[in-house]
Amino acid sequence: MRPPPGRQRLSREFIARHQRARIISALAEETMDRGYRAVTVADIVRRAGIARNTFYDNFASKEDCFLATQDYAVEEALKRVVEAAAEAESWEARLVTGLGAFLAYVAGEPALARTCIVEALSAGPAAQERYEQSLQSFLPLLRLGRESSPQGEDLPETLEEAIAGGIFWVIYQRIVLGQTEQIESLLPDLVDFALTPYIGAESAQRATARL
Repeated sequence: MRPPPGRQRLSREFIARHQRARIISALAEETMDRGYRAVTVADIVRRAGIARNTFYDNFASKEDCFLATQDYAVEEALKRVVEAAAEAESWEARLVTGLGAFLAYVAGEPALARTCIVEALSAGPAAQERYEQSLQSFLPLLRLGRESSPQGEDLPETLEEAIAGGIFWVIYQRIVLGQTEQIESLLPDLVDFALTPYIGAESAQRATARL
């Protein structure tokens, strides 16, 4: 059918973005079902409902597609964290809302979550490096806590890495156990875990009591 008068056809750029998103989604779904190493380009193409040459128009290989999937998931997660945190006034509130947004994204995107948090650790050096970079992306929000902490500069240099690593590890465990739908309920415990080193146990408990 021809488009109605005055309506423009979809641009090539729009179609290309849509195809790329379908391929990324297909890789994540196949990875969740089969595990990354068992997935083939043929599996991805079939799940996405595209021609094989369309896949290679977008990605050089299965690994290239996997890395793009990681980049996409991190970008989307950070966008939601930043948007949520921007609405809060204090650092503690920003951490609570930002972490809540992150957990909601993970729970709402189980295929992407398993692909980028679980499968990435065994998908090769490049994927592991992307995983480490994703951890680093969340450290600035945590580092702001030093300004609210009585200990300030006396806090360990690796504190933020330890907190982010711990949060990711807890999420990893829930995904592996098939409990992704329970991840949002972890918010009070993870907020307490993240806040305590900066503001102390009592203040952290008061913050989590309001959740």
